[in-house]
Amino acid sequence: MSAPVAKASTCCGKSAECICAKQATCSCGKQSALHCTCDKASSENAVEGPRCSCRARPAGQCTCDRASTENQKPTGNACACGTRPADACTCEKAADGGFKPTDLETDFTTKN
Repeated sequence: MSAPVAKASTCCGKSAECICAKQATCSCGKQSALHCTCDKASSENAVEGPRCSCRARPAGQCTCDRASTENQKPTGNACACGTRPADACTCEKAADGGFKPTDLETDFTTKN
């Protein structure tokens, strides 16, 4: 059984854990988002600036089942960076802007 994934304040709230963060993959689709091992790993694993609702992918590059909604430009009021709706800011200017789904993970592969 996997551990619950911490939720961003902008999470879709489909369940008690962030389903979207679990579904998100890196752009090549082989690994979970923020755990890329392909030649794009250096950029894929360091998401900065505006991100999708689960915060695992850059805004406009969502790969979960909400991608069709997440990847649209906002209509109406936008947040300071202009990439997300005003009430769903996910850049560093958001109240919990530094949140990443991997913040609460422990990497046991490097522990002795």
